Amino acid sequence: MKLPRPAPTRTGLAIALLIGLAPVAGAQDAPVPFRAGMVVTQSLTIRPGRYFAPSGHSGTIVVRGEDIVLDLTGVELVGSDSADLPNRFLGTAIRVDGGRNVTVRGARIRGYKVGILARGTRGLTLAGNDLSHNWRPRLYSGIERESLVDWLSYHKNDSDEWLRYGAAIYLSDVEEGEVRDNVVRQGMNALLLTRSSGLTIWNNDFSFNSGLGIGLYRSSRNLIAHNRADWNVRGYSHGFFNRGQDSAALLLYEQSSGNIVAFNSMTHSGDGLFLWAGQHTMDTGEGGSNDNLFYRNDFSFAPTNGMEATFSRNYFIANRVEGSWHGIWGGYSWESLILGNEFSDNVEGIAIEHGQRNRIAGNTFTGDTTAIHLWWNRIEPSDWGYPKHRDTRSFEYAIESNTFSGNRVALRARDTQAILFASSTLTDVDTALVAQGDTAGFTVADSAAPFAIPERYTVQPLAGGRDVLAAPDIRRGRDAIIVDEWGPYDWRSPRLWPVGRSDATPLPLRVLGPPGRWRVVAREGIGRISPPQGETGDTIFVSPARGREADFSLQLEYRGEASVSAFGDSVPAGEPVRFGWARFRPKATWSLRFVALDSAATAPQDTSAVGALLRGTPATEIDTTRLDLMWYRPPRQEIPQARVVTEATASLRLAKDRYRIRTIADDAIRVWVDDELVIDDWKPGESRVRETVVSLGGTHAFRVEHLQLEGWYELRVDVERVDE
Repeated sequence: MKLPRPAPTRTGLAIALLIGLAPVAGAQDAPVPFRAGMVVTQSLTIRPGRYFAPSGHSGTIVVRGEDIVLDLTGVELVGSDSADLPNRFLGTAIRVDGGRNVTVRGARIRGYKVGILARGTRGLTLAGNDLSHNWRPRLYSGIERESLVDWLSYHKNDSDEWLRYGAAIYLSDVEEGEVRDNVVRQGMNALLLTRSSGLTIWNNDFSFNSGLGIGLYRSSRNLIAHNRADWNVRGYSHGFFNRGQDSAALLLYEQSSGNIVAFNSMTHSGDGLFLWAGQHTMDTGEGGSNDNLFYRNDFSFAPTNGMEATFSRNYFIANRVEGSWHGIWGGYSWESLILGNEFSDNVEGIAIEHGQRNRIAGNTFTGDTTAIHLWWNRIEPSDWGYPKHRDTRSFEYAIESNTFSGNRVALRARDTQAILFASSTLTDVDTALVAQGDTAGFTVADSAAPFAIPERYTVQPLAGGRDVLAAPDIRRGRDAIIVDEWGPYDWRSPRLWPVGRSDATPLPLRVLGPPGRWRVVAREGIGRISPPQGETGDTIFVSPARGREADFSLQLEYRGEASVSAFGDSVPAGEPVRFGWARFRPKATWSLRFVALDSAATAPQDTSAVGALLRGTPATEIDTTRLDLMWYRPPRQEIPQARVVTEATASLRLAKDRYRIRTIADDAIRVWVDDELVIDDWKPGESRVRETVVSLGGTHAFRVEHLQLEGWYELRVDVERVDE
C-alpha cells in the first residue's frame, strides 16, 4: 500500500530563522505629544494618555522607514465615542507603510475598523498591544433561529476583500517578524494575514471575537504557537442550532502552506481550524494548502468541526478535540497524517469523504458515536472543477494502532477501496467495522510495528512560550457558548440569559458573570419574580403581568468582582453594575399567501405584475404568530421551491411611540404600513437587512411582499420600540 510521503525535514522547525531579526534602534528618551495624522520616520515614544482620535482610512499614525521603534506604552487611542455601536466604527489607528525592522509596542487601541494595518514591511514586530473592542457587526441570529445574513465568506481576498470585516491587526505582504503578547477581545477578527510569510505569532490572546482569531490567505511558512484563541464564534445557540457560520479560531485559506501551528488553545470556536485549499485548487485541481503541521493544539467544543481541512495534504499530530460535531472533517484530503490525537465525545471523530492515501494511527477515540467514517459520493457538484482534474475516489487508508473506547461504531466505510485496519484496541464498542456499498480490499491485521510519532513531526516549545493548555477554562462544554447580537459572551460582566426558549412564560433566566450578588431594582409589566435577590449562578423565574406576556422589562443591580462590559467599559470591584432583560414582541397573527411566479408571464422586477399575481389563487396559505421564516426546502410540499411570491398581512396594536421596522430578506421585500410604503428593497440578492423608523400608535395594518427566486428562502420582519 502506498502511504503518505514524509513532510520536509524541519528539525527544530527553523524557529531561530523565524525570529532572528536584526536589532532596531532604541526609542528616543523624551516622549512627544500625540498628534492625529502624525507621520513617524524615526524611533520615538508617545506621551502616555488617552486620546480621542477619529480616523479616516489613511491612519491616525503613519509609520514609514527603517529601524523604527514606536513606543505607545500608556497610550490609548479611541476612534469613536459610540462604544455601544461597534458596527459604526471607522478608519485605521496605525498604518505601517513598507519599511524594514519596524516595532509597534504597548498601545491600547479601540473604536476603529482596523487597529494596525501594515503593508509591504520586512521585519515587523507588534508586541504588547491591546486592540480589543474594535469593529464588529451586529448579529441577527436569535436564540431559537439563525439568520442567513450572519454567514461569512472569506473565499476571496486578493484585493483585500477581507477588510470589509475589519481587523484588530491586518498584515499584507509582510515578510518576517513577530506578533507577540497582544490581546484582542470583543472584536470580529483579531489577526489577518495576506501574502505574509516568515512570521512568529506567539503568546497572544485572540479570544471572544465574532469572526476569526487568526486568518491566513496565501500566507506560508509562519509559526503560530502558544496562543489562546478561544471563543471565536457566531452562529451557535445551544440546543437550537450549531452552524458556526464560518467563524473559526484559525483560518488557513487559498494556498497557505508550510505553516506550523503548535501548543495553542483554540476551543469553543465555530471551527477550531478551518483549512481550505482555495479557488485555484477548486478550479484546476492543482496546489492546495499543503504541508501544514498542527501539533499539540486543543480544538475542542467547536459547534461544527474541531479541525476542517479540505482538498489538501497536511499533518495532524497529538491534538485534542472533545465535544464537537466532527473531530476532523477531512473532505478530499490526500496523503495526510493523523497521528496520536485524542478524540472524545464527538459525533464523529474523523470524517473523510473522497480521501486518498491517508494514514490514521496511534489515536484514541473515547465516546465518539462513530470513531472513523470514510466514504465516496458518486455524484459530485457539477460546478466544481476539482473532480474533473483529479481522481476523487475514496481509497488506500492505513488505520493502525488506534484505541477505541465506548463507541457505537469504530470504523464505518462506504464505497472505499483498500483499507488496512491493524493493531486496534477496542473496549465497549458496539460494532467494530461497518462496510457498505462497494468497499473492497479490506484487510484486518492483528499485529503491526509499535506506534510512535516520528520526530520530524514534533515541535519543541518556544523559550518563554505560555502553557495555555495546562489550565483549561473551567467552562468546558459547548453549553457555555452564548452568542448575542454583538458576538460571544466573555463572562466578564453580569448578564441575564434564558434557560431554553426566550419566549417561554414564565421565563427562567440565568444570572451569569463574575462572582457577586445581585438584586432587582426595576421592573415593568412583571407580576412576579422569584427570587428577588441572590448570587451569580442563580436562576430566576419571571412571570409577566396578565396581558403583558409580550411586553415587559427587568433590571438588576450587581455588586462583586471587577467587571468589563462587552464594549470595554471597566467597573471596579464593589461598584454597582446595572443589567437586565426585556421582551417586546407585539401580538400578531400573520396571514401568508404563497403564489408561484410564472416565468413566462411575470418578470420579478415588474412590481405591478407581481401585485396582480398576488390577487390570484395562491398555491397555499398559512398563519403564523411571528414573521420569521427560513428554509432551503419548503416546509410544505405546496410551497414552490423557487420563484415564489409571498404576501403577509397582519394588524398590530401599538402604544404611541417610535418604532423600528426591520426586514431581513432573500431575495427582495417591500413593506406597507396603513397603505404607506415604508421599506422598498425590491432588488433580488442574498439576505440583507433594511430598517426604517416610524411613529405609530393604535391599530395599524401591515402588508409585506416577498420575492424568492432560488436557493435559500428568508423572510423576517421585526417591530422594535426605539430606545432614545
